[in-house]
Amino acid sequence: MEGVNRGGTRLRFALGLTLVILVVELAGGLLSHSLALLSDAGHVLTDVFALGLAWFAIEQSKRPADQRRSYGYQRVGILAALLNAVALIVIVLAIGFEAVRRLMAPEPVQGGTVIATALVAIAINVFVLLTLRAEVNNLNLRAALLHVTGDVAASAAVVIAGGVILLTGWLYIDPLLSLAIAALIAYGAWGIVRETVNLLMEGTPPDINMAEVSSEISGTDLVTGVHDLHVWALSSEDVALSCHIVIADTSLGDAEHVVRDLEGRLCSQFAIGHTTIQVESCHPCGEIHHGAGEHNHPHAHLTFTSARPAPPRAAGSSAPPR
Repeated sequence: MEGVNRGGTRLRFALGLTLVILVVELAGGLLSHSLALLSDAGHVLTDVFALGLAWFAIEQSKRPADQRRSYGYQRVGILAALLNAVALIVIVLAIGFEAVRRLMAPEPVQGGTVIATALVAIAINVFVLLTLRAEVNNLNLRAALLHVTGDVAASAAVVIAGGVILLTGWLYIDPLLSLAIAALIAYGAWGIVRETVNLLMEGTPPDINMAEVSSEISGTDLVTGVHDLHVWALSSEDVALSCHIVIADTSLGDAEHVVRDLEGRLCSQFAIGHTTIQVESCHPCGEIHHGAGEHNHPHAHLTFTSARPAPPRAAGSSAPPR
């Protein structure tokens, strides 16, 4: 819990500094008439969303499950991520429209103001990176770190654009760079939309290989079959599994030992922290169809449930910040 609290404190600090960058770039963009700088401010807004969601996820993880939310409150972050994506799409459309207009009728841009503002943004972002690097083992913070790293690159491109305008007076670099930044924002927004839809559809997380999971279960001692296997994500970081396994005729105690061993291996190898495993022996049921009115359990079975902290999943498996 101490590590979680420390991570939350670092995120709040990083979020505050990123909001400062957003205000600085908005002011600088308006003063210099630079669409590229305003576009980079839009990109910074994605960082604000990413850091805010990461902090929100940490705060929500502290709330215990209750009678109304038996799985806890992890999925609140999914709804916030969906709103994040919608806002980003609106920003991309606005940048694209203004960039096309300026390509048709270029406007004068103050290159010096653009460079100074972007350099300030880079300096603050580098400090944010150094602050978050202390928590690189936290997947949530690692995803936020990637967002900030991308913003440093975008701000560096804005500096180059300002230099080109000062040296050559070529104003087309400003809307062209704006379109490139808009494409970068759109790419990130599309990734958020895909992951959010997959989570809401109870889809299998992209880094989980169902064939490997099934093989791991089937290869367990005393397990003669597995069916009705489902793996889904409660949030971008919490994965759940349910299945029916057929066990050779054995004692209740031995069956429970098999299940506990299986739960531990699923957690360590696939980062599946919540498992519900139904044991069948002499009267295994067939594959259950989940259509309306078809979810029937004609036999009595033993069900074992486990919820444990899962190890961090591989980097890149989640966003803006699962």
